[in-house]
Amino acid sequence: MRDLDAVFDALAKSAFRRRFALGAREARYMRERGVETVIAQAHELIARRLAPQAPLNDGKQTPFRGHPVFIAQHATATCCRSCLAKWHGIAAGRALDGAERQHVVDAIERWLRAQPLPPAGAQNDPHDDPQQKLPF
Repeated sequence: MRDLDAVFDALAKSAFRRRFALGAREARYMRERGVETVIAQAHELIARRLAPQAPLNDGKQTPFRGHPVFIAQHATATCCRSCLAKWHGIAAGRALDGAERQHVVDAIERWLRAQPLPPAGAQNDPHDDPQQKLPF
């Protein structure tokens, strides 16, 4: 398992990974529920969708919108087992152990805490959604 500082240094060099940012809906969700709640949800999502030995639809199991954790997973390359292997040095083909699950959630939390959130009551422009600019 790679050190998170090294992983984030490598992610910063990836044009694809740098494109990810919270959309208005995800930012509002974070602001309304709080980062601690979202991190608790990250633990649950990782346990169900990424930690099994053979995750259902691996490589396609993480949506690109809808929840702050999903966006963070793509930004931190914790979205599927092949990305975990390539970027984090966590081999596919076996269930994640507790330390590996925590590593994934730590990466997600680090990225989420670094994201700017618009102030409460700010008007959301539906045309200013960074996820709409992604090529998929």
